[in-house]
Amino acid sequence: MEGTSILKEKLSRGEFIVTAEIAPPKSASADDFIARAEKMRGFADAYNVTDNQTAMVRLSSLAGSVMCLRMGMEPIMQIVCRDRNRIAMQSDILGAHALGVRNVLCISGDHQSFGNQPDAKNVFDVDSTQQIMIFRKMTDEGRLWGGDEIMNPPKLCIGAATNPFGTPMGMHMLRTMNKLAAGAEFFQTQAVFDLDRFDEWMEGIRKQGIHKKAGIIVGILPLRTVRAARFMMNNVPGTCVPDTVLKRLTSAADSSAEGLRIAAETIEHVSSQEGVAGIHIMPINWHASVGQLVNMTGLGPSP
Repeated sequence: MEGTSILKEKLSRGEFIVTAEIAPPKSASADDFIARAEKMRGFADAYNVTDNQTAMVRLSSLAGSVMCLRMGMEPIMQIVCRDRNRIAMQSDILGAHALGVRNVLCISGDHQSFGNQPDAKNVFDVDSTQQIMIFRKMTDEGRLWGGDEIMNPPKLCIGAATNPFGTPMGMHMLRTMNKLAAGAEFFQTQAVFDLDRFDEWMEGIRKQGIHKKAGIIVGILPLRTVRAARFMMNNVPGTCVPDTVLKRLTSAADSSAEGLRIAAETIEHVSSQEGVAGIHIMPINWHASVGQLVNMTGLGPSP
């Protein structure tokens, strides 16, 4: 039962957080995951390990999280509702905590129609808000959702996802408030490109006082090409890329460099906003961009 969440400690101290996302490969080899993680090591406070992202079958988030721990990288293990009932979720939490995982991100999961197993059946025994409540009860009360006492209960830092660009905005703000009430300690947002809409959303966050009770960690996605931008818009739910960004990528002599500049400008903008606790870099198939962005912006993990 040793070990605590460094992420939780830094959030409680009000330190600016940098997290980064690792998508496990479609591989049964640890070497393939480690090669991806190695490119990001040392540039973030914690690392999300995605759970069959975009409904693609991949190496499990639990296995990836344990590999991160072995590399000295603090993981945030994603757990989707799409693939597990409440029995499997609670079992995974007990196992993950026993192996050293201290952070989890509760998410619904992309619909299987987006992935490489479109005929698979989803589960959705509970939604992500109920999932937070289950993990909160395990952590705070030392009990399973059904009431049984846990011999050695987990101590977790529990996070959730939120979408600044969901419509109508009021309904999505209510969902965020419900997740906060359920026990979320931090929120990671969808990738931000539209700064005006993000500012409007953050105004709502401040009005509701959400930022005072949970850390708001803003999603940053460096785009390498305009083709990548269009792919994200068409295949990743919740992604909104304005025409101004598409035009900059199209007209740039070096679209990769321009994509990094756009991401750095976004980081500068969001980090100046009251209530923003950090950034979450999502380097879709561009793992080296994490270190490049951290160096460009002067951000990075604190000691």
